[in-house]
Amino acid sequence: MSEKLDKLRPEHFRRLDEGDDADFYKQPRLVTHIDDPACSALNDYFRTQFPANSELLDLMSSCVSHLPWDMTYKNITGLGMNEVELNENPQLTKRVVHNLSKNPTLPFANHSFDGCMITVSVQYIIHPIKVFTEIARVLRPGAACIVSFSNRCFPTKAVAIWHHLDDQNHGKLVEYYFEKSNGFDKPETHNISPNPGQSDPLFIVQARASFL
Repeated sequence: MSEKLDKLRPEHFRRLDEGDDADFYKQPRLVTHIDDPACSALNDYFRTQFPANSELLDLMSSCVSHLPWDMTYKNITGLGMNEVELNENPQLTKRVVHNLSKNPTLPFANHSFDGCMITVSVQYIIHPIKVFTEIARVLRPGAACIVSFSNRCFPTKAVAIWHHLDDQNHGKLVEYYFEKSNGFDKPETHNISPNPGQSDPLFIVQARASFL
């Protein structure tokens, strides 16, 4: 699979809808994009990975961050496409509207965060290696980046390669993003689906920022 991924071309990251993402996400969607059991599983997983008093980056954020409410974090920065959605997210302490499709450079200083999450949105990234390289830059050494995905998406905005892979290979694709960014330790993929066959599946690909 890794050899095939090395042959990825720009067309693999095109979408059915190549219109401006700002237009597509202009209408607020004040909903969760996975069902309640999957939300709970993600919440529980974050609890084990992001220590209290951390400074966290919720990348491609929306109206919910899925972080446990009974833990206190130093700050949570949400970067997303819709200002209304970000303002409706009570867990965020800072909100940044930013279009990664137009500018994959993150507007943060080096080593700003103790952790990063991309929640059920990685399928929309059209410059994944640039974005993951930027994530590594803004994370402190040893900080975790947790990418979650399910089987749902906005089909017209998901990149072409995502549509051609199953869930197992979605995980390998995200691992490839981590590896090609050259800023992370070896990534790991986990299936944390709470009720296989009954509720939404949920997968995690995780890696820690390198100390190099």
